[in-house]
Amino acid sequence: MNGASREALAAARERLDALTDNTSVDAGSLADELAAVTALLHREVSLRRVLTDPAQAGEAKAELAQRLIGTQIGGPAADLVSGMVRSRWSQSRDLVDALEELASLADLTAAQRRGKLDNVEDELFRFGRIVASNTELRAALTNRAATASAKGELLRSLLGGRADVTTERLVTRLVAAPRGRSLESGLESLSKLAAERRDRMVAVVTSAVPLSDQQKQRLGGALARLYGRAMHLNLDVDPEVVGGIRVQVGDEVINGSIADRIEDAGRRLAG
Repeated sequence: MNGASREALAAARERLDALTDNTSVDAGSLADELAAVTALLHREVSLRRVLTDPAQAGEAKAELAQRLIGTQIGGPAADLVSGMVRSRWSQSRDLVDALEELASLADLTAAQRRGKLDNVEDELFRFGRIVASNTELRAALTNRAATASAKGELLRSLLGGRADVTTERLVTRLVAAPRGRSLESGLESLSKLAAERRDRMVAVVTSAVPLSDQQKQRLGGALARLYGRAMHLNLDVDPEVVGGIRVQVGDEVINGSIADRIEDAGRRLAG
């Protein structure tokens, strides 16, 4: 998102945080309601355009949203939606993307209240790795001819009783309504939201063999000092990494593997 949309999303996230700080608000129900509004505005393009029309007064758009949507959802969700349509959005699609993000954040808040946010973050990462390595599973979950209920049933058979309920909810929602994203990018976005919820950055660490607890602690501490923020390590094992490790934080890669050093030396010799 750029410009006005980025500012509108930041304001909406602040309102969500203020709302979910109140433990009387059911964060899971709030997530369901925001997801329902997301689906509605994704489907009803004309309504979405009206609610994001910069030529219309913000209060008029909020009143329209309350009239058409507010009666179908609870008060907290309706207030959030009203506040969002009062804001200016660079593109109408940005409003839908923002609503979807708030729904995911509300679910993650519910997991955090239960002390399960660490579990959810790790499960999202592991499921992403499973999807990336299993072409048949990926094909089944992204098959446009398959119904959402069929995909949901497949996910229940895979995750039900094995993963946290929030993980299952987030993944099921993503698979049912990818909205043009790849499954991998959607899972990556959810993992980042989970880490951000705890104000931590995510480092994807690939090593030839599993790291010991001491190694993980030393690496986490070094990265925290380097970036000035607490760091969550998503660990992956790749036997092709001959030695050392490969660390990726956002778009930055810290490459310390022997295999990549050999490749780099080869490139210098060839040059």
